[in-house]
Amino acid sequence: MVDERRLGDSTMQMDLAQRVFRAIAEQRMVRPGDRLGVGVSGGADSLALLLLLEQLRGRLGIRLTILHFNHQLRGAESEADERFVAELAAERGMDFLAGREDVARAARARKWNLEDAARRLRYAFFSSAVRMARVTRIAVAHTADDQAETVLARLVRGTGPAGLAAIYPVKGHVVRPLLGVRRAELREFLEGLRQPWREDASNLDTARLRARLRHRILPVIERELQPAIVAHLGRLARMARDDEAFWEVFVAERLTALACREGGRLGIRCADLLAPLPWAGGEPRGAAQLALTRRLVRGLVTNLRGDCRQLTARHVEQVLHLAAESSSGHRTELPGLVAERSFDWIWLEPVRPVKGPEPAGAEETLGECGASKSMEPSTHEFTHVVELGRLRGATMVAVPEIKRRFRLKVIDWSGAARDTTQQGALDRDLLHSPLLFRNWRPGDSFRPQGRRHTHKLKQFLREARIAVRDRTGWPVLTSAGSVVWTRGLPVAAAFAPRRATRTGVVIVEEEM
Repeated sequence: MVDERRLGDSTMQMDLAQRVFRAIAEQRMVRPGDRLGVGVSGGADSLALLLLLEQLRGRLGIRLTILHFNHQLRGAESEADERFVAELAAERGMDFLAGREDVARAARARKWNLEDAARRLRYAFFSSAVRMARVTRIAVAHTADDQAETVLARLVRGTGPAGLAAIYPVKGHVVRPLLGVRRAELREFLEGLRQPWREDASNLDTARLRARLRHRILPVIERELQPAIVAHLGRLARMARDDEAFWEVFVAERLTALACREGGRLGIRCADLLAPLPWAGGEPRGAAQLALTRRLVRGLVTNLRGDCRQLTARHVEQVLHLAAESSSGHRTELPGLVAERSFDWIWLEPVRPVKGPEPAGAEETLGECGASKSMEPSTHEFTHVVELGRLRGATMVAVPEIKRRFRLKVIDWSGAARDTTQQGALDRDLLHSPLLFRNWRPGDSFRPQGRRHTHKLKQFLREARIAVRDRTGWPVLTSAGSVVWTRGLPVAAAFAPRRATRTGVVIVEEEM
């Protein structure tokens, strides 16, 4: 006699496995030959994912490795979870890789909330497995219920259209084959196999927003308002992801055309940021311009940081205020970045120098800034004593702070020199010790050759459209405390060659 219950369980398992296979194929989550790491906590969802992939690995042409990260948050229970997963791997003859970290301590040290710290460190462990070539991709067990909870959580906390995209089926090397499967289905699947799992008691803690949504809010909506709420929220997330895919391509094209990279910073002209499309005007085109403008700000941040986490609508509006209303030199702080108005440009750069490689594709997707790229900005002060050489000799001054060297050539100021030497020459006999090569300092002033009045050097730099951030390392030469030369301007009139001049000094700037 046929056991109808067992037959039903078998049919359900085949149906579930087929749905997971179809999701993997449609999203191209894996390729034949992949070594797929499966994140297994020991809970029902991750365990069901592992067993489903075990059934499908022959059809998919993949090998499986079990990955377990011990967050060390629940003492003996966390250790028991790790032993449970390790024993499961041994029973099924699968490779096993474990990682661990004191998440609570890391959260305190880095001022992260506990959930964020757990997620960051867990995914860092997954990424390290890929870097070490232990696996090629990572599968994690987010379900349709997780997707619905994420959409609701973001709505509650406040989000824009990008946030509604919620959990992506494929993100980098991470894939999520179960986003179309309900959590209850996975428990039925495990019960049909008589496979036990571990329960994490912290998932019942309704002090956490996600747990309240899971145990109190969604069940009420599903029972009393809309039985298909989980499917509806999943469809909303999918539609938002489709829109985001369009915006990602379109914003990248606009940034390629409008933005430029200079060293570790990114810039865009204010006019291009505020009107990034070739047409302008009233509604609805004005609204379209503004929508793209906001996306461009987020795109610039993503290019510099790799993501837009913690960037709020208020931050975006602050950047737009810089572009529309502020004067040169004004700045605003963003998460991990600073945005500055410099004449007709908005520049974004990290608060501290970027360590490690730049975000993938940054050089290919952004234009160059032309001549300004060769002049790296500096925030370092410097002072070098100069001793001029003999006639027809040269004194070399290296200034590593701004990656430049300056050659001071002493020349015979003959008639030929008068005819051929450019305006940057000084009369050597008028120069007195101490002769110092240093950076510009507030309060410096002089009267350039060809000008009638003395002004602050700051005013001349502003007239020459030298950005505030570049002025700190701007080189000047002083003679007995008087500014006699600075980059890009004529020499001081009082030190320029005269009729009686016999020996001149010419300064040549070179890249180190």
